[in-house]
Amino acid sequence: MLTMTPPVTIKDIQEASQLIHKVGRVTPLIQSMFLSRTVTHGDVYLKLENMQLTGSFKFRGAYNKIHHLTDSEKQRGVITASAGNHAQGVALTAHLLGINATVVMPETAPLAKQQATSGYGARVILAGQTFDEARAFMEKKATTDGLTIVDPYNDPLVIAGQGSIGLELLTQLPTIDTVIVPVGGGGLISGIAVALKHAHPQIHIIGVQSENVHGMTASLQAGHLTRQCAGSTLADGTAVAMPGNITFGLASDLVDEMVLVSEEEIAEAMKDLLQRAKTVAKGAGALPTAALEAHKIAAKWLTDKKVVALVSGGNVDLERVAQNIEHFFDHDPTGHFVG
Repeated sequence: MLTMTPPVTIKDIQEASQLIHKVGRVTPLIQSMFLSRTVTHGDVYLKLENMQLTGSFKFRGAYNKIHHLTDSEKQRGVITASAGNHAQGVALTAHLLGINATVVMPETAPLAKQQATSGYGARVILAGQTFDEARAFMEKKATTDGLTIVDPYNDPLVIAGQGSIGLELLTQLPTIDTVIVPVGGGGLISGIAVALKHAHPQIHIIGVQSENVHGMTASLQAGHLTRQCAGSTLADGTAVAMPGNITFGLASDLVDEMVLVSEEEIAEAMKDLLQRAKTVAKGAGALPTAALEAHKIAAKWLTDKKVVALVSGGNVDLERVAQNIEHFFDHDPTGHFVG
């Protein structure tokens, strides 16, 4: 547990939760019979953050952060860098609060995500080929134009907003044993961990990342912030080469383990969530399911346990869904999904 005053407390999360629930949704928690009976022999529940406003948990942190800005900061306008989900959360929040928003996205950002972000009223600027390059451009523009930065993950108010999910889980399933969370920069798992560990320190919290990009896992293994990126990933929403110092500190204290999954395992999980759970999940949102299906988690945390797998978002491009379906058709000569 934390040995000094943490940057995010349970009080911060409780206040964020009250604020967010005035406009946001309490997302469903549904049991997956497929994952429960066939894969884990436990009771597995899916927390459907793909049904949150903007289709992602990111709305929570963005709303909490922007709402707490000073009048002067709001008047200057806000800016962020994002590949899509945080962008839409910032854009919708700015629209709801009457604030000008600028979003810097990588030039590789899918057109659908660019259009969704601009559709909420934000100004979209494309810069760089990667999130890190877009972020660097955003930081320079914030300084030049005097804009207020809304960090995607390394901010206590953003983390507290994401932590509101943990409070919902404690209400929806008070007897949780294990929670499995996608990890990019670490804001989501940090906030959830603060909320859950405060209530029940014995809850086992597992983070999941792609084998291709897993900056948080590499940093936790090294004991200090370090960069890791071996290529692109279907889980583009978690493609963060190095986490923030705040999220790294919280994860070091509160996250019990990290596991990695392959691109094929992510694609398989996306397909199974669509086919078996009737749930559209982007690559990042499918990471926990991928870890379960690939048996990357020890049975002692699953068998006869109450397990929550977070589906963090559903903003996946239709073209990518079609490619995924075609891939699995190609691997099944009968023309049916391999189930």
